[in-house]
Amino acid sequence: MENLDHPEFFSSVDTARTRLTERQRKMSGPPTSSPTEWPEPTPFTVGGYTHDCYEKGDGPGVVLLPELPGITPEVLGLGDHLVTEGFTVAIPSLFGEPGQPMTLARMAKAGAKVCISAEFRAFAVNTSRPVANFVRELARDLASRCPGQGVGVIGMCVTGGFALAAAVDESVLAPVLSQPSLPFPPIAGRRTDLGVSEEELERVAERTQNDRLCVLGLRFTKDWMAPEQRFAALSACLGNAFKVIPLDSRRGNIGGFRRSAHAVLTHELREDPDHPAFQARAEVVAFLRHRLGVTKPEAMNP
Repeated sequence: MENLDHPEFFSSVDTARTRLTERQRKMSGPPTSSPTEWPEPTPFTVGGYTHDCYEKGDGPGVVLLPELPGITPEVLGLGDHLVTEGFTVAIPSLFGEPGQPMTLARMAKAGAKVCISAEFRAFAVNTSRPVANFVRELARDLASRCPGQGVGVIGMCVTGGFALAAAVDESVLAPVLSQPSLPFPPIAGRRTDLGVSEEELERVAERTQNDRLCVLGLRFTKDWMAPEQRFAALSACLGNAFKVIPLDSRRGNIGGFRRSAHAVLTHELREDPDHPAFQARAEVVAFLRHRLGVTKPEAMNP
């Protein structure tokens, strides 16, 4: 198995991808699931904020944070995949209605909640957010109930930076930032803001030195909502403790992605081993498995 220890894990990877045909792209779609495939959610409260949490699986824990407009069928599909890979997955319903597909109307409604809520502080720079404390407490709770030394946290889109903020806590061993989009809007100096406070960032940097913490990031190369300056700023702070998995979304890219492609692990993913997003998800699973000590399901169930 590839050595994923920090910093050796962050060696260069072969980014060659096989071009998908137009017919393949049209016939396939992202993996999905439904709330009916998950146990009934239970409420979790931190600091006066309460959110229902879906949980399923066995093994070390992973907190999967939804993207706008909420816990869509694609988010649940990602959760199911992580469960089959040997993780216990907890998904808090931070906004939106679980199980509903993405529409422009639902995006607008959930986006409005994020923008006006003091819990998210969507427009603030260099600041801590109450939702980050919620995620840290949820991660700590999950870690206390699951095997292993700690948990992973995957944040996507507006929740991308919350995974970084959660890594302040020692229970978080594997933070994954997929297309982090806060603070809004991504203009001027906001492009380099990481969606965390200076104190939180300093603590994460300290953990990369003292605890060998590693951070993983994913984005499409032309994604203006998750600007490249944001990852450059994090690289400058964390050095080789931060690895970026870039997916080419330039015109004529081999994956057939639009320039507006955004959701790496959900809407843009196809269940095809040659697909760049499929391969990116596999790298995320390998990162989580190594950091959390998960044995491959085939080995656990011969």
